[in-house]
Amino acid sequence: MTQLAAKQSPRDQKIEEQVKEMAARVIERESNKTALITVNRVELFEKGRRATIYITVMPETGEESALNFLKRKRADMRDEIKKFLKIRTIPFLDVEIDLGEKASRRIDELLKQ
Repeated sequence: MTQLAAKQSPRDQKIEEQVKEMAARVIERESNKTALITVNRVELFEKGRRATIYITVMPETGEESALNFLKRKRADMRDEIKKFLKIRTIPFLDVEIDLGEKASRRIDELLKQ
C-alpha cells in the first residue's frame, strides 16, 4: 500500500473494497475466460471522484486484450456500483496492470531458479 492509502479514512477503504468486489463480479460475469483476470486492489483519488482498478492477467500475453476489454466494461462496472453502493459520487474508473504484483511474481520466478 502507498503512504496515501495508509492515511485514508475507514469509509474510503470500505468503498475501495466494495468497488474491488463489484469489478470482480462484472469480470466474472462478462469475461470470455480466455485469460484469468484478477482484481488486486482499488485506489480512490480526488476525494472519491476517480478510482483505479489494478489487475493481473494470466497468461501475461493476454494483458493487452484484457485491458481493452475492461476499459470497454467501465460503464458496466459504474452501473454495478450505482446499483449496490449508496454513495453520492460514483467514481470515474480506470484500469491498469498492477506492476507491483507483476514485479513480485518475477522476483519469485528468479528465486526459484
